[in-house]
Amino acid sequence: MSRRGGQARKFPGIRVLIFDLDGTLIDSSQDLAAAVNMARGHMGLPPLSLAQVMTFIGNGARELVRRGISFDTGSVSDAAIDRALGYFREHYSRHLLDQTRPYPGVREALEFFSQQPATRAPRTLAVLTNKPLRFTRPILEGLGLAPCFRYIYGEDSFPTKKPDPAGALSILRDAGAAPHEAMLIGDSEIDVQTARNAGTWACGVTYGLGSARLADCPPDMLLDSLAELPACLD
Repeated sequence: MSRRGGQARKFPGIRVLIFDLDGTLIDSSQDLAAAVNMARGHMGLPPLSLAQVMTFIGNGARELVRRGISFDTGSVSDAAIDRALGYFREHYSRHLLDQTRPYPGVREALEFFSQQPATRAPRTLAVLTNKPLRFTRPILEGLGLAPCFRYIYGEDSFPTKKPDPAGALSILRDAGAAPHEAMLIGDSEIDVQTARNAGTWACGVTYGLGSARLADCPPDMLLDSLAELPACLD
């Protein structure tokens, strides 16, 4: 359901759609939690629950690992984070798609935008995530989603990551679109803040990893499924 304050909205004139990855397009929580717990094991720490690890996701791999290994003590050294990050990367790179799948409605929405008739100006689709690109591309390719996107950017694609607007503004420049012609779709307050900083519309999803935090940073539109998105734009 499309809503903000209980009211349905339409957003005509959107030419660029910028999607977050984890918690928006894909449910990667189990594979990420497994990698975090593998790193914790190497550091002599007990495993955390899936629910606990899910609260750490969304601000890049290093922050995920930092929060994962500091959960018990509240603080850790940079050297410890570096060591744990190495363990995390080594494990995660070999288990990117063990349990990771697109959320329901994602394929339907992406196929709709990819198959628009020639009589209609095509929309530019992009992925902008705080996940490292070395993990992002293989996941999208392995799930068969990569061909849907003209641009795929990760946390290491630009000097700064979300919520800094650099990545979103780069996509707009390359697509030749103004901010009001773009929408950023994500599951967390980081995505909404990115949209605000770039001057684009913000769409939140209720099913994601950080959706509980959207109440403090409300988007312009909220969806229960990405399958609802096409009807909100046309």
